[in-house]
Amino acid sequence: QIDPKDYTFSGLKDETVGRLPGKVAGQQFVIQDCENCSIYIFDHSATITIDDCVNCQIFLGPIKGSVFFRDCKDCKCIVACQQFRTRDCRKLEVFLCCATQPIIESSTGMKFGCFQYYYPELALQFKDAGLSIFNNTWSNIHDFTPVSGENNWGLLPENAVVQDYVPLPSSEELKAVRISTDATRSIIPITRGRRQKSSDESCLAVFFAGDYTTANARKLIDEMTGKGFQLVQTKEVLMKAEDAHRVFQQCASEFIPLLDKGPVVALEFNGDGAVEGCRSIINDVFSGTKVFVSESKASAAQDVDNFYNFADMQMGM
Repeated sequence: QIDPKDYTFSGLKDETVGRLPGKVAGQQFVIQDCENCSIYIFDHSATITIDDCVNCQIFLGPIKGSVFFRDCKDCKCIVACQQFRTRDCRKLEVFLCCATQPIIESSTGMKFGCFQYYYPELALQFKDAGLSIFNNTWSNIHDFTPVSGENNWGLLPENAVVQDYVPLPSSEELKAVRISTDATRSIIPITRGRRQKSSDESCLAVFFAGDYTTANARKLIDEMTGKGFQLVQTKEVLMKAEDAHRVFQQCASEFIPLLDKGPVVALEFNGDGAVEGCRSIINDVFSGTKVFVSESKASAAQDVDNFYNFADMQMGM
């Protein structure tokens, strides 16, 4: 028998509270009427609602469905979810991983950054919540109630440090979780999203489903960012033969047999020389693996557009 009290934080003030990995295990959770609190849910959940919280720091592990903030103000959050919504909120700063387009409504002073966090159980919690680490539209915000001449949301500074917003937990119980906020260890690849690109040259790389797809994609990200290129966006999505023709054009037939194995993982890199840089890493490091990479700077912009237009339609963006 489930006791709702085990899945609720209500009416707390000046406290540090949380749930350790394994303690929520996919249930829904409620956080309400909390003030000056530090709240950490180090587990996956079904849905989470956060109502009437003021000046709180909140970490929410992967949420299979939606997270809904209502009537909250001056909160700093780290959140991973399928759907993100706010209503009647003021001044929330959120490091976000969201699989669908985040929605704000009647909310002002909202700031968003890319989720970055690590602890050993987190990768499995993403799987348990049915979330892909590569599907993150953190900066593609939809404002339901825009006000003419005002902007209700913006992006956090690029050099924003997660721990300055949501410090690591201070309580003995929660210190047991082995957390790193180091960008290079983040479970979620850190993307530029909608920020201004530094170059007019991008490159598309697509890995096909297999045992090492995630590891290979991560390896390429490490190699490319290590050379100073920027990761703009990532996507994991199923493709059919007709999609491959549209995206891969004349090399489609080479890749179509690989589509039956499962979803592809696509990465967009940006920077002068990105195509050449990416192709040489693929040749050196992934010689035995079939990867689609843009042929030239000229075709790369079209590759990126073709792929992401297709993916956005697939994801119903």
